[in-house]
Amino acid sequence: MATAATAAPTANRAELLAIADSVAREKLIDRGIVIEAMEDAIQRAARARYGAENDIRAKLDGETGDLRLWRVLEVVEEPEDHFKQVDLKGAQKLQADANLGDFIVDPLPPIEFGRIAAQAAKQVIFQKVRDAERERQYEEFKDRVGEVITGVVKRVEFGHVVVDLGRAEGVVRRDAQIPREMVRVGDRVRSLILRVARETRGPQIFLSRAHPDFMKKLFAQEVPEIYDGIIEIKAAARDPGSRAKIGVISRDSSIDPVGACVGMKGSRVQAVVQELQGEKIDIIPWSEDTATFVVNALQPATVSRVVIDEEEARIEVVVPDDQLSLAIGRRGQNVRLASQLTNSQIDILTEADASEKRQREFVERSTMFQEELDVDETLAQLLVAEGFTSLEEVAYVEADEIASIEGLDEDIAAELQSRASEALERREAAAREERRTLGVDDALAELPHLNEAMLVTLGKAGIKTLDDLADLATDELIQKKRQEPRRRAENAPQRTEDKGGLLAEYGLSEEQGNEIIMAARAHWFEDEASASGPEDEPQSQEDAVAENEQ
Repeated sequence: MATAATAAPTANRAELLAIADSVAREKLIDRGIVIEAMEDAIQRAARARYGAENDIRAKLDGETGDLRLWRVLEVVEEPEDHFKQVDLKGAQKLQADANLGDFIVDPLPPIEFGRIAAQAAKQVIFQKVRDAERERQYEEFKDRVGEVITGVVKRVEFGHVVVDLGRAEGVVRRDAQIPREMVRVGDRVRSLILRVARETRGPQIFLSRAHPDFMKKLFAQEVPEIYDGIIEIKAAARDPGSRAKIGVISRDSSIDPVGACVGMKGSRVQAVVQELQGEKIDIIPWSEDTATFVVNALQPATVSRVVIDEEEARIEVVVPDDQLSLAIGRRGQNVRLASQLTNSQIDILTEADASEKRQREFVERSTMFQEELDVDETLAQLLVAEGFTSLEEVAYVEADEIASIEGLDEDIAAELQSRASEALERREAAAREERRTLGVDDALAELPHLNEAMLVTLGKAGIKTLDDLADLATDELIQKKRQEPRRRAENAPQRTEDKGGLLAEYGLSEEQGNEIIMAARAHWFEDEASASGPEDEPQSQEDAVAENEQ
């Protein structure tokens, strides 16, 4: 009997260690995590056996398989919780040198696992192992974002494709798939690891076949010069499944970047086109000169003239009348991809449109100068013809620049500048009156970079106090407007416009926007400093701004 009693625990110990080794190998997780999960399961089973009110601990020796159980008790004068506390006299029976405030160990005999306890322990171990497996998956894939990976389609759910990646599963959401691409269970697919998110149900690995970076990575696999860094893809834009454009540049003047990407008889680009389900790819030379790059990006259309507005990030492209539909492309595709490639809004105009626009602007500016400067039509048109577009330009340029215009002299230049200054003052006074009528505080007029016209705009938007302005983020104040490229094709959808920041039309820089916001928040920090007193450590204005933004 004694031999049998000794053999059973030994078999148990060997079995526990064998299970730990097996699970660790199968799930590719650390053996110590499995041991820890077993200890947790045994603790729960012991609490069910001896009472959940007890603070019971378990320790499984990973080398020998020995299992120890004990209860932790706190030594106090008068126990209130008899499950977790013991008086000094009772403690010294368990541990002779126990003192008040100590935590002592009360050994417990091993437990026999019943069917319910064993099932509960099994669930605990499974949960712990599952959590460890999920953490391992997250750690493995979190640093692989931007990498192309191959997997096998496992199932398709509500249009989303679930891909088996070997040690984990990824999902290609419907909006990250190539339109009209048919995939079946068991197909091998390549995709880009777009994002890895840690969620309660486990790590979510989001894949994409529609992202421009997926096309870039495919070119890097097919074109050794890109992989080696000799050729660089500077920009890419895609209409997935239909058409794409990439801008390439060579670091070696002896290598043609476009020819290298196309390959012998188009072999390299065709390999990418096949992977992208027949998507047509335009490979164009990238240029630091924006105008040149825009002309290249609009290929195969011919461009007559490019006008760039850097402040508004807009580009006006003039094309011959017979090139308009080609420049715009089917459903605006060509100009849309060119806009994405150059990261600018592109407006396509014909020669006739451009001429009409120039005439309209010429008349508007001439009329403005006639009215504001009280000059005749000939002088107003002369100023516009010389490139003056606003009263500010007339008022603040060097007088010699105006005097150098044929037919004008220094006296006329001085008079024009004087009248321009008076006109600006009248505008400012009118805007100031309107601002006060709107109820905008005078304190806002003291802020840097803001004029009365800007304050009127803020007042119409409901920003009337320092606190109103201080609550805004910089983007809400000055972010530039972004528009879809202008489309003039028949039946084309109407252009939608993002209104941008409240003061987007005034061309303020991000630095100026930050200064305005910080100046508006200055009184917050002064109030905090007064309330905290001189003995408190002051907080820097920059730190406070950052904290508020968060």
